Amino acid sequence: MVIPKYGLVGGAEGFAAELTQRIAADPRFEVHVFANRWAGFSGSIIFHRVPIVRFPKFLTAASFAWFAGREISASGPFDLIHTHDRIFRADVYTMHGIPHRWWIREVRGKKRMSLFDRALARVEDRLVSEGGCRRFLAVSELTRKIFLNEYPIDQARVKVVHPGIDASPYAKLDRERCRREIRGRFGIVPDETLILFVSMNFAVKGLDHILRGLGSLRSKNPEGRVRLLVIGRGDQKAYSRLARELGLGGAVVFTGAVAREKLPEFYLAGDLFAMLSRFDTFGMVVLEAMAAGLPVLISGSVGARDVVREGENGFVVENPADPEAIAGRIATMLNGAVRERMCREALKTAGENSWDMTVARVLNVYEEIRADQRLVISKIPHP
Repeated sequence: MVIPKYGLVGGAEGFAAELTQRIAADPRFEVHVFANRWAGFSGSIIFHRVPIVRFPKFLTAASFAWFAGREISASGPFDLIHTHDRIFRADVYTMHGIPHRWWIREVRGKKRMSLFDRALARVEDRLVSEGGCRRFLAVSELTRKIFLNEYPIDQARVKVVHPGIDASPYAKLDRERCRREIRGRFGIVPDETLILFVSMNFAVKGLDHILRGLGSLRSKNPEGRVRLLVIGRGDQKAYSRLARELGLGGAVVFTGAVAREKLPEFYLAGDLFAMLSRFDTFGMVVLEAMAAGLPVLISGSVGARDVVREGENGFVVENPADPEAIAGRIATMLNGAVRERMCREALKTAGENSWDMTVARVLNVYEEIRADQRLVISKIPHP
């Protein structure tokens, strides 16, 4: 397994750690991790430190790729190399992001790439075109589609493997206690419908879209008892001002950053979850919210739309800049009977996307590759 930061904060880092630790627990496998930094590792995993040249910045990606290749060659041979970042050669590449050129062009809106961007894109090009990758794993259908648009390779080599969710932290908590304590801490009364927003990037995750949708809802139903709990860190002053301009006033509460291990308590205190991102390759918070039994409201640019069944466990708003559409979906979920049914479906969806299931899908890919390798060996003529 290859990743610059193993087990540290971040979606890719967490995904790689969860996957690796579960595979390493299987006695059939000896697992080596090649990383620059790591934390929270299991004793059954063998770690190898990979240097990174951080200055000048444009050498960061290329230096990690080069040193990773050197360390792998020196420590091998290995039956299979699975990378979670851009390196020069691997058997499997899990794409936690999208092609860098597409990101710069379509998401960042930049007409020209910096030297850093060009260097990173070159490492990616080399991995895809020359790196011997047998399978590419996308974390969502959205990611897969963008990847194939940028790299027109054999579609059969590109599979979708969603991240999983560990529901055990939620099962250990008492929902009523969480609702009482969290709501009491922020002055939210029991009969108010509480919408959660969880992010460390308010702009990318579309907090402004949610606020405008709630503003539209408030204009139609000024007596509605709906609160928004904003969990995370961002430009609180700017978004508080926007909330006031939209007539929301005290309906929006900011908590600041919350430790990851405490988040299940906050999810269990809520009624709905909303994230109208401008772009998200997957969005782990969607499954986290579902594990707490919360119906979700997301934009069409969130990869986790793969697990959202419209009107059953949540809603997808294709155009998050449409406050009327957002208000309409929220209004539907304010109906107690509808929300209760959707809560059950959200829990069911979380159960269908466990880490055990994710590991099983990855191991199936490994077996496909090993079968291909055995086939190639069998075709080699013998003297």
